[in-house]
Amino acid sequence: MMFFARPKTQPRAPTGAAASLPNGLRVYAIGDIHGRLDLLQVLSNKLRDDLRDDPCENAVIVLLGDYIDRGPDSAGVIDWFLDAGLPAPAIALRGNHEATLLNFLVDETVLDNWRHFGGLETLSCYGVDVRDAMRGRNYAAAQAKLREVLPPTHQSFFDRTKLSWSSGDYFFCHAGVKPNVPLQRQEEQDLLWIRDEFNDFRGAFDKMIVHGHSPVAAPEFLPNRINIDTGAYATDVLTCLVLQGRERRFIAT
Repeated sequence: MMFFARPKTQPRAPTGAAASLPNGLRVYAIGDIHGRLDLLQVLSNKLRDDLRDDPCENAVIVLLGDYIDRGPDSAGVIDWFLDAGLPAPAIALRGNHEATLLNFLVDETVLDNWRHFGGLETLSCYGVDVRDAMRGRNYAAAQAKLREVLPPTHQSFFDRTKLSWSSGDYFFCHAGVKPNVPLQRQEEQDLLWIRDEFNDFRGAFDKMIVHGHSPVAAPEFLPNRINIDTGAYATDVLTCLVLQGRERRFIAT
């Protein structure tokens, strides 16, 4: 079952409307994909059309993490990135699901938790037999098999994911940031996992935060943050936030 946070609306134009990017830069920020290669392909084509209709030589795609788990084709999503399926250079951020996979590769007990939030789907799509893991046993065998079958290019992709990226007045991360802590001092645990403490905070951050991680029924635009996780694996809606100068718009499947 998919649970969405209630969208929060503002009666006035948000104070963050003044946030901007450097001149000439366009950012396409894509929310949580979760194994939905089909939606990623549709969205990639829409971004390609957008760049054709309104060219920008300095365009970059920021992927907000959670490429794997839950959906049917996590491996295919990573292949799509590696095979240049995206229409512009990409910056891949790490989500809590990628972090969990990396942790599982060194600690098989991680699967006791991971199997409850999408890990079995990812293991299956890489060809790992999960029948024992479904019953809470023999995690070491699943770990050994994943180590054997995980393509080195995929391992490298996961290893190279970044915790955050920033440009102009925007700060991009997967889950959010800890309030009242400078952005340059944020810890990995918060960037990947934080939820209520960040989502409920109404004060200002050093920059406008663009994030995913907490599914909402529609993109959530607040004075201090923009949430673009629209629960793609369950809703068929994968959302991209387009930023250029002070302009903001959305492209979705």
